[in-house]
Amino acid sequence: MTKASLKIVRTVADLRSVAGEWKSQSLRSTLVPTMGALHKGHLEIVRMAKTLAERTIVSIFVNPTQFNNPNDLANYPRTLDADWRMLEEAGVDLLFAPRQHEMYPEDFTTKITVSKVSEGLCGAFRPGHFEGVATVVAKLFNQSQADFAVLGEKDYQQLHVVRRMTRDLDIPIEIVAHPTVREADGLAMSSRNARLTSQERLLAPELARQLNIAAAAIGQGTPAQDIYHAAHKALLAVGFSSVEYFELRAERDLMPLQSLSEPARLLTAANLGRVRLIDNLPVAK
Repeated sequence: MTKASLKIVRTVADLRSVAGEWKSQSLRSTLVPTMGALHKGHLEIVRMAKTLAERTIVSIFVNPTQFNNPNDLANYPRTLDADWRMLEEAGVDLLFAPRQHEMYPEDFTTKITVSKVSEGLCGAFRPGHFEGVATVVAKLFNQSQADFAVLGEKDYQQLHVVRRMTRDLDIPIEIVAHPTVREADGLAMSSRNARLTSQERLLAPELARQLNIAAAAIGQGTPAQDIYHAAHKALLAVGFSSVEYFELRAERDLMPLQSLSEPARLLTAANLGRVRLIDNLPVAK
């Protein structure tokens, strides 16, 4: 039997038409929002999505409002044809790939700000980033009318922002987190990894290694500030150009912690050449 081709829609009207047809048949759906340049980590998220509902939607949209650096936006990989083939093989039911004018008409003026959980960490280094994330994700949730959405834990602060936005705006969708998917050497899978040079790719796993070292030390009672200093020093020594942050935060609300007084996460962002890498790790006593 020939496998049906993955359907792709470009407009909100077409997306809502398909979603409405599913709802009329009492079929639930799960949305996986992405910016494309898909990799094995995305496919793991898709596999989880398929277990949650009868239909799966993947969106691909390189969202300009979440980029504070124009060069980063220009250089972000766009591989729609390859992404489509991967998603078809994975058994996705619908690909929503809107063009920019469909998501942001010329007279678009609305921004969604999610305070507190968006402050510090990436929020301190990427002004406006989480406004762009919250706004586009709210639009995707409303457009797709999905019952579930699956987001990766690699973007841990983003996960908190989306959860808080969804709760505060009473959007009827359940957010499900997928654990960070890693390469064999520990590097968190990311579309940005494709921009690393061969030498940088050899160095990149040091970020995850320092997280593991720090998590073990914190679990044994080493003061957080001592751990931060050691991690900064180690990352710069191997060739990272800068470390934006390396911090312990509460899993509950991302508030800063000085010790392991409750379930926590170590979060970090560091620059390796022209590529900004982020990662995080849960910490236990």
